[in-house]
Amino acid sequence: MAKIIIACCMLALFAIAPAFAGTKQISGISAIVNDEVITNTDVDKEYAQVQKEAEKLPPSDKIDLRNLAINRLIDRKLVEQKIRELDIKVSDEDVRLAIEDVKKQNNLTQQALEQALASQGLSFPQYKVQLKEQLERMRLMSQEVRSKIQVGERETREYYETHRADYGGSSETFHARHIFFKLDPKGSAGDTAKVEKLANEVLVKARGGEDFVELAKKYSQDPAAAKNGGDLGTFKRSDMLAEIGNTVAAMKPGEVSSLVASPAGLHIIKLEEKSQEKGRAFEEVKDSIEEQLYKKKSDERFNQWVKDLRSSASIDIKHP
Repeated sequence: MAKIIIACCMLALFAIAPAFAGTKQISGISAIVNDEVITNTDVDKEYAQVQKEAEKLPPSDKIDLRNLAINRLIDRKLVEQKIRELDIKVSDEDVRLAIEDVKKQNNLTQQALEQALASQGLSFPQYKVQLKEQLERMRLMSQEVRSKIQVGERETREYYETHRADYGGSSETFHARHIFFKLDPKGSAGDTAKVEKLANEVLVKARGGEDFVELAKKYSQDPAAAKNGGDLGTFKRSDMLAEIGNTVAAMKPGEVSSLVASPAGLHIIKLEEKSQEKGRAFEEVKDSIEEQLYKKKSDERFNQWVKDLRSSASIDIKHP
């Protein structure tokens, strides 16, 4: 059964490890944070969690995971202390409503939720405690970080214009025709010269204003040219051979190219039309961009906020 999504967390700092009931064994001290202790047992549990998260990372990113675990616990401890300092409260009703929301999002009955939690090693009462702690942290985030962040329309529009490709608004499409002259790779130099001579003669005609469609029907060695007048249809730059795609991208509608060499032979290309895909309108994606920018700013501000907490805290890390 899939893991239950309990709420939206911003950072690994908010990761919650299962807290099993039972007698706590005496453990050595790994760190002291403003007179509150982080034990070696705490670090061992967090280290195990960090190792799971790092399983898919390359070896170079797995250096000093235990130190990472200690620092995550220190940051979490500082957040817990700040919650108490600001007297942030979450009621039983808040927890109940959050659980109902979890059940609704995951389409779960109460029984199915408890079964899913059991598969993760959690009882329902333990889950309620953890969810309450997480809601407290989210309220702290809202009070200390998110409420001080603004994303304006100008910033949102600038992002939209810079990332038009993400919304389908930067792809050009082309409608072109070509006259094709086949070159035999095993042919003699004389044969090649004859083909090039004919191609240049046809190029003069095309650039001189003669009907391109009729020239393609008469001279092109593209089998379909007799029917479609060398029509290549509508395409994106990446859809064609690089030599053709790059050529049309630099042309203006109505323009006839010089001879273009490709692995197949020589081409004379006429660009009939160039258009820009409209993509999704700004108003259609505005809300999602605002949310994306808001989250990015929140992450950055939160990281700085935690650094400020650390700089003003008394932290003593013990080294065994």
